[in-house]
Amino acid sequence: MQPIWISLAACGVMLLGAVIGALLRRLLPDHHLDDHARDIVRLGAGLVGTIAALVLGLLINSASSSYEAQRGEVRQIAANLILLDAVLDQYGPEAKPIRVLLRQTVGQMIDRIWGDPEASDSAGLYGSGTLASRLYASLHALPIGTPAKSALVGEALQLAVSTSQARLALFEQSRSGLPVPTLIVLIFWLTVLFASYCLFSPVNPTSAVALVLVALSASAALFLILEMVEPFSGFMQISSAPIRAALPRLAP
Repeated sequence: MQPIWISLAACGVMLLGAVIGALLRRLLPDHHLDDHARDIVRLGAGLVGTIAALVLGLLINSASSSYEAQRGEVRQIAANLILLDAVLDQYGPEAKPIRVLLRQTVGQMIDRIWGDPEASDSAGLYGSGTLASRLYASLHALPIGTPAKSALVGEALQLAVSTSQARLALFEQSRSGLPVPTLIVLIFWLTVLFASYCLFSPVNPTSAVALVLVALSASAALFLILEMVEPFSGFMQISSAPIRAALPRLAP
């Protein structure tokens, strides 16, 4: 389910909690809503609100850090690809077929990471017979006639390994997301809070508008978290422009 629909559903559940609180206020006998009960509910709501705020803050910070790290990895991959192509260009015309294969590998990587996650799988990404394995085999097969060419091959292999590791990590991270139990528990806490808001206070148009705005604000925080933990899709997806910009510089 898309983050925006999950966030809107969470907003609806929170407002439903407010409606349940207002109904309980009408149905419960007066002695169930005395000052002692009011104090207990408010203290409990304060504790739940503090926990929910801490969890929201931690999730936003963690999601933001992960988002920025993955965006940095995309830029690093683009830089490594350009440098790898330059190293192969320095090696000589014998490396021209490898440069062509490198361009094909980059195109496949973009399709795998930024393509349809439902259609993406590990086929064509791991194991023998893939473009990546053919690229490694071609690099190892380069003749080493001089110390200079030996150093270029070693540097090319090092760049290829580093790029491949980052590529596989990004592919796996493109399918990650917020754990469902965490999301359910957080929405439950927020729903309990909204129920407590309406349990002792009557709802008028002003308070109803305030409740809707608060619910939208809380669901917006959930939306930001869900968007940042799925950084290769949605409204806040990490752009593939750095890697696409590297393609024209590679050998056609």
